Amino acid sequence: MIEDTPMRRRHLLLATGAWLAAPALQAQGARPDWPSIERAARGQTVYWNAWGGSEQTNAYIQWVAQSVQSRHGIRLQHVKVADTADVVRRVRAEKAAGRGVGEGTVDLVWINGENFAAMKREGLLFGPFAEQLPNFQWVDVEGKPTVRNDFSVPTDGFESPWGMAQFTLFADSRRLATRPQSMQALLALARAQPGRITYPRLPDFHGTAFVKQALVELAPDTGALARPVSEAALAEQAAPLWRFLDALRPHLWRGGRQYPASGATVRQMMADGELLLAITFNPNEAAGEIAARRLPDSVVSWQFSRGTIGNTHFVAIPYNARASAAAQVVANVLLSAEAQARKADIAHWGDPTVLDIERLPADQRALFTGRQRPGQVTEPAPTLPEPHASWVEPIEREWLRRHGA
Repeated sequence: MIEDTPMRRRHLLLATGAWLAAPALQAQGARPDWPSIERAARGQTVYWNAWGGSEQTNAYIQWVAQSVQSRHGIRLQHVKVADTADVVRRVRAEKAAGRGVGEGTVDLVWINGENFAAMKREGLLFGPFAEQLPNFQWVDVEGKPTVRNDFSVPTDGFESPWGMAQFTLFADSRRLATRPQSMQALLALARAQPGRITYPRLPDFHGTAFVKQALVELAPDTGALARPVSEAALAEQAAPLWRFLDALRPHLWRGGRQYPASGATVRQMMADGELLLAITFNPNEAAGEIAARRLPDSVVSWQFSRGTIGNTHFVAIPYNARASAAAQVVANVLLSAEAQARKADIAHWGDPTVLDIERLPADQRALFTGRQRPGQVTEPAPTLPEPHASWVEPIEREWLRRHGA
């Protein structure tokens, strides 16, 4: 239970007032009164709903919690979730129940893709706030266009970028000397090495990412994937995908009659030698596993030569957050050079930064220096845009109908 006190209500009023003034200040080319937001944030508790399935991620969030407590007087509580869609449903239910500004149970949420699209569409988000954060000035909006575009949905300042991701494969070079550079090459490998390739069962995130990569590679008109899905577009653009998956299935692990539950399971099967390769959306995952001595240093990572799908992950604030001021301060801390460099460090997480490192002041730029580590991608490939968020649900539904029995 969150304690409701006169001081907390005063903080809420200050934060709401500071935010409501933002549109007028934007029109004048000025930023909101950030010192007022920081003062309102002090003493607030932020309930951050974020995936809790990684020890490294959880440890990093605890480091953030210690930082905002010592520097800003904010208590950050990590609410571990397995599926962000559950958070969306909760906020939606709160709105239906009439719980207004300052009456919600979620202050910050780790989000992107279809979950962001749903919250934006249904008016479940606080803001716009992201581009008014002081540290947003260092975000690489030119080199990383997905920091303003989430699965082809403009963010419009309703979510703040936090980290980068790109579809990546990794394998033990002692077992796989020649690495496939496309989905068609992967199919050829599966035919040559039956039972040694697979991907997670959808709707696991990594399984969906695998299928979306194939969709983007094989669709006759990738421009159609950037637009909201329609029945006709789905039938036309996904037809080559289903032909590909049908051809791949009999050569998969266990003849495609069963799929692993998660990307972590596939990684362990690759480590045990049961599979030839694994997939991830973090280009530094294998390097981190090598550093933690869970994978041998003969493991290498790569991306398909013509590119792989990639995106940005974000944090957003629900419309009815109790601690909207403190949530903004936390989002700003996440964009600091110190926080981004620590997150990019394989020893802590290895999640690529959203910042333009070259524009940072010299002392902050120095935080990112480091040598190439075993397992890192040595030749990064172009980032291909994700399909529009509306494609995910029908693709997953059709995959389950065709392959999930």
